[in-house]
Amino acid sequence: MKLQTAIQNAYQRLKNNNIKSALLDSELLMANVIKKSRDYIILNTNKNIDKQNYYNFQKMVTQRSQGKPIAYLMNEKFFWKHKFFVNKDVLIPRPDTEIIIEQVLKIYKNKNKINFLDIGFGSGCIILSILKERKDFMASGVDISNKALKVCKINASRLGIKNRLKLFNSDIDKFSLGKYDLIISNPPYIKNISLKYLENDVINYEPKRALNGGLDGVSEIRKIIIKSSELIKNGGKLILEIAYDQKREVKQLLIRNGFYINSVVKDLANNDRCIISTKIKE
Repeated sequence: MKLQTAIQNAYQRLKNNNIKSALLDSELLMANVIKKSRDYIILNTNKNIDKQNYYNFQKMVTQRSQGKPIAYLMNEKFFWKHKFFVNKDVLIPRPDTEIIIEQVLKIYKNKNKINFLDIGFGSGCIILSILKERKDFMASGVDISNKALKVCKINASRLGIKNRLKLFNSDIDKFSLGKYDLIISNPPYIKNISLKYLENDVINYEPKRALNGGLDGVSEIRKIIIKSSELIKNGGKLILEIAYDQKREVKQLLIRNGFYINSVVKDLANNDRCIISTKIKE
C-alpha cells in the first residue's frame, strides 16, 4: 500500500472520530512508525509501506481515534527548543507554559550563577529548558511522583545537563533543602468540579494528580506559596503559572505570605497565566 492511501484512510477515520488535527496526526504517526520526518512523508507519498509498519500504524491510529493524545502515542512532545520524552506518568507540556521560561530569561539576563527550584517538575520541560539556555545556572526539582522523576532523568540525560541538576521525590510539604534565588512552579490548578469538563484526551489520559487543584483550585498553589516563603531568599523571585480566573486569589495569598507582586503576564489567548512576585519579608 502507498503511504498516501494509508494516510488518507487514517485521516478519514480520525476525522470521523472528531479528531480536530486528523491530517497532521496521520502524517506524524506515519513518520513515527517508519522513522522518517514529516517532510519526508509529504514528499514521498508514492512510496510503499511494508506490512509490519502498516500494522503498527493502524494500531496507533486506532488508539488516536479513541482519544489517546499523540504525544503519548509517540512518547515525545516539542517544547521551547527541544523534544521531550513523555509518557502517561507526566503532563504533556503546553505552549502557554513557555511563558515561565521567557520571564526567567528576561529577569535574569544579566545575572550569573543563580540557584533555582522547580516544584512539580513533571517531564522536566521547564527546569531543563532553563538550564539548557543558561549554562551557569544550577537547579533542584521536587515532585511527588517517582515516575515523573524517572521521566525527567531521561530528559536531563538526553539534553546533557545532569551535572547541574538535583531531583527529589517528595511532597513539597516535607521538603526543606536549601535556600533559592528563584522558585518556579506550574502546579495543579483545576478545580475538582471542573475536571469532568476537560477535553476527553486530557481527563482520560493525563495524570489527574497533575491537574487536580482541589476543591477551590488553589490548594496546591497555597501549599507552594507557604513553603516557598521559607525556601526562598529575601529578594528572591517566585514565578507561578495560574488558571485564567485565579489572579485575585493568588495575589492575596502571596501578599499574606510576604511577597510583593511584580507583574501578571498574559498568555497567547490574552488570559492571565503567570504571576511574578518577590519575597520581601520573613
